Amino acid sequence: MLIGILSDSHGHADTTALAVAALKERGAEVLLHLGDIGNEKVIDELVGCNARIVFGNCDWDWQALQRYAQLVGVGIDHPLGILEAQGKRIAFTHGHLADVMNQALKNQVDYLLHGHTHETSDRRHGKTRIINPGALFRASRYTAAVLDPLGDDLNFIDIPKPATV
Repeated sequence: MLIGILSDSHGHADTTALAVAALKERGAEVLLHLGDIGNEKVIDELVGCNARIVFGNCDWDWQALQRYAQLVGVGIDHPLGILEAQGKRIAFTHGHLADVMNQALKNQVDYLLHGHTHETSDRRHGKTRIINPGALFRASRYTAAVLDPLGDDLNFIDIPKPATV
């Protein structure tokens, strides 16, 4: 099972649409949006996908976004989701809540996915591989990622920045 990872859309549905298309093109079967969604239009880009979301520190009215996501059938795992895939436990959160991050590490999940910093990263903490897919706004390059837990393979994907008007 390939997992598509995206984060930090900050209300930019056009860039989110490009990321969703790129992830699906590469075979992602599940999409995890790691927060700072920003608005309903970003959630709309996840409709019809096997998608799950958490909210970030810039999702000011996350309760309204949660109600909308429920209405349109997008899964919610706020503030921390756990996904079992190919015998691996994958935790995902936005990354701004240290206690949530630390709890996932304490539980020794195989993967901990987070956004928040707007920078790609891939590092290990004990047995846990910690991955940040980067961001789809306010970053030098816009990125998403595809994770294959079975092969422990990660690929970052560059997402084109939309043309400015």
